[in-house]
Amino acid sequence: MSNELQNIKNRFGIIGNFPALNRALEKSIQVAPTDISVLVIGESGVGKEFIPKIIHSESRRKHQPYIVVNCGAIPEGTIDSELFGHEKGAFTGATATRKGYFEVADGGTIFLDEVGELPLQTQVRLLRVLESGEFMKVGSSQVQKTNVRIVAATNVNMMKAIHDGRFREDLYYRLNTVQIDMPPLRERKGDIHLLFRKFAIDFAEKYRMPELELEQSAVHYIESYSFPGNVRQLRNLVEQMTVVERNRNITAEKLAEYIPMETHLPMVVNTPSTPKQNDFGSEREIMYKILFDMRNDINDLKSLTSELIKNRGTADLSNHEKNLINRIYTSDSQPQVNSGSMLYFENNNDTPAVQTPTIISTPDDSYEDIEDIEIEENRPESLSLQNNEKDLIIKALEKHKGRRNRAADELGISQRTLYRKIKQYNLED
Repeated sequence: MSNELQNIKNRFGIIGNFPALNRALEKSIQVAPTDISVLVIGESGVGKEFIPKIIHSESRRKHQPYIVVNCGAIPEGTIDSELFGHEKGAFTGATATRKGYFEVADGGTIFLDEVGELPLQTQVRLLRVLESGEFMKVGSSQVQKTNVRIVAATNVNMMKAIHDGRFREDLYYRLNTVQIDMPPLRERKGDIHLLFRKFAIDFAEKYRMPELELEQSAVHYIESYSFPGNVRQLRNLVEQMTVVERNRNITAEKLAEYIPMETHLPMVVNTPSTPKQNDFGSEREIMYKILFDMRNDINDLKSLTSELIKNRGTADLSNHEKNLINRIYTSDSQPQVNSGSMLYFENNNDTPAVQTPTIISTPDDSYEDIEDIEIEENRPESLSLQNNEKDLIIKALEKHKGRRNRAADELGISQRTLYRKIKQYNLED
């Protein structure tokens, strides 16, 4: 490791030797003497705020202002005024002329944190500053010049934001002249214990308490944890344990009380106040209605079949019974009963349209315990039912990103049934 890199780590209190971290710091030192814009990419809590500080301190602008702007914390209605300033009377409450950050930071550096949260109208103004160094205050027609270095950071997937229309593509490429990627803590396994010790020393000194120490089992435990909140989560963990724990030797069991080992964290689901057009609830209700109608038809079929077998087989059927058979067995659905042909009557004639099915009687001629009829795998259903069922299965699989167990729960069917339907409708891909 170069002396320059180590000096930077010492000055800013950066702990760790992970190669991706070192590469991010080296790039910061390399681009610092220039004025090109930099975009820092990384998850929340990884320490993106160190990069613009390093760039500013190593640049020719280090004696000029350095301003940090959290774009996600400023209301959309006032962010233009905060960044570019406003004239007196420009809007309600503008009792005096005010300078914006770009005017105050002239000659220095502006760090735009959470730049992906900027409104589209503000993005247009920012693009103009990047291209020409010009801006106008809110409520003014006078063009002003500024000379600032812009370093931006975001934890947003920028390409997805561009695809969704939430971020301008031209602004993205203007900001992203040089991209610096900060690695998440879960990839820096060897740095986790070093960071824990560093935070333990800091908080022991701050609260005037003995320093926390990890037993070997606790070291293995903490290094295997995913830390979704990254370095910020680890820092808060150490601070909490420093204040709360009386025993300064920390075991794996004690760590588990603070950070339970879980393979997946709960998903955050945004529940809309009004149903969306693709709400799955209404589609599931349609499916339930179809299934109930099918069950009623099956019950009618069981009742009719039982009466036919008990009384007179398949001869001398009444018109009512013929109509019932016609309603259940349509020309679009031709199930087979005990390898015989379907029983179907045209226009209530006495002659069946196809051959009468073969009836197999039970030895004791008892039909009191007839079980529910199971729909055979190769039994075709009505066209409308097939279309609805196939569409619902496709939407359920898309909604749950191909997870068949969750899709089956959503549809209210077993996984075995879902697998059979996927094969039936050729949805394996």
